Amino acid sequence: MLACVRSAAVLGIDAAPVNVEVDVSFGLPAFTMVGLPDTSVRESRDRIRSAIRNSGFTFPPHRITVNLAPADLRKGGSSFDLPIALGILAATGVVARRDIADVLVLGELSLDGAIQSARGVLPIAAAARRRSFRGLVLPAANSREAAVVRGLDFYPVQSLTEAVGALNDPRPTMLPVESGEDAADLLLGDFADVRGQLAARRAIEIAAAGGHNVLLCGPPGSGKTMMARRAAGILPPLSFDEALEVTAIHSVAGLLPPSVGLMRARPFRAPHHTVSDVALAGGGSIPRPGEISLAHHGVLFLDEMPEFSRRTLEVLRQPLEDGLVRIARAQRTVVFPARFILVGAMNPCPCGYLGDVRRPCRCTPMQIDRYTGRLSGPLRDRLDLTVDVVALVGDDLTSSGGGEGTLRIRSRVEAARARQLARTESVGSALNARLAPRALRRACALDARGERVLRLASERLGLTARAFDRILRVGRTIADLAGSERVDAEHVAEALQFRGSS
Repeated sequence: MLACVRSAAVLGIDAAPVNVEVDVSFGLPAFTMVGLPDTSVRESRDRIRSAIRNSGFTFPPHRITVNLAPADLRKGGSSFDLPIALGILAATGVVARRDIADVLVLGELSLDGAIQSARGVLPIAAAARRRSFRGLVLPAANSREAAVVRGLDFYPVQSLTEAVGALNDPRPTMLPVESGEDAADLLLGDFADVRGQLAARRAIEIAAAGGHNVLLCGPPGSGKTMMARRAAGILPPLSFDEALEVTAIHSVAGLLPPSVGLMRARPFRAPHHTVSDVALAGGGSIPRPGEISLAHHGVLFLDEMPEFSRRTLEVLRQPLEDGLVRIARAQRTVVFPARFILVGAMNPCPCGYLGDVRRPCRCTPMQIDRYTGRLSGPLRDRLDLTVDVVALVGDDLTSSGGGEGTLRIRSRVEAARARQLARTESVGSALNARLAPRALRRACALDARGERVLRLASERLGLTARAFDRILRVGRTIADLAGSERVDAEHVAEALQFRGSS
């Protein structure tokens, strides 16, 4: 007997349908699997055999052939366990085959027949909706995640026995849509805790308002990490479309908590400086998202940036420019979104005390040049703001109160972003950091005084064309924070102040 069960394979943050064809024929007992399965899929044979027997069904003592079509698409992961098991049971008459043609199935089986959670359920559910499937049989642990997609009949199951019953007697379950956690609930601290550091606080506010990248340079203990960890808190809550993208990425990576249906908090990722270039950008034999994709629509914090390997840091150059990562393999190219705000932190020298009035620096000029040179020129050119963070002394350390709180700063950031999105609505809403050259010239028209300031700065600082445009973008963001429709010379001068300290 022949049966066909529909499933799906995750490619990047999308999903492609897979037909699980199962043929049970007379012959010597054998279990053959074809269709380009990887090791994790081939190893499922013993799990499936044990799960069927321990669920009270008879495993057919015949020749079983499983084909995963299309055959040129590599299949990986354990989510094919359940469709293969249901295909075997359908081929032997346990499952009514008429009820499985328009239902997509996924799930990992335990030896006792229990169904474990799977990766990438959200993109698979979205693909099922786009391709007009009637329903989705999925692990009960992933039900909140799948409920985000409307228009499908859901069959959340906890065991193989429940899955057979769901197909033979289909009664879909109405899943409530989870609103997710609000960004305010996941703040890593309040900006009111930060004392002093007005310039650094201002730079982070500008970066959050316009989507710019910022580098904090200062001695140890000056508050660089403390401020960077609070940067995600001043970003506006995710929109529904942004939340879908963020949730899909974390689902594919297997990092979505079972209690969360739709992520509402801005991601904050802070990888250690020993991270590899593959872990940062993503990859593997079956490409998975890396840290920069997990930070999509959020903040990527790189503490002690010069301690990262040169090869790892250079991986950032294309994502910072294009907002995505392309991972090329022999058969196909996978694209992961990576539109994030980069917040970097570094010491001014190897010992960390260059320019500190309290402690002398013992580094030689050659050591300082070698240390700062670990950040290449092209990478620093992509950092819109660079600010020197000074060590706190005297009254700043003993004062009981801090500066403005996170919620107040966030209100200004939201207002500035609203101005940007309204201004670019006709050409596709975009933040200032992502303005195309033509839109940038229209949005950042300067008066004669502003043009003179920028021209003199370009001559004296030797600005590249990219740096020139980035100064215009930062100036536009400063004007938006001030509620100004025009970019004045004062806005350009402030933007140059942050650029000139790099």
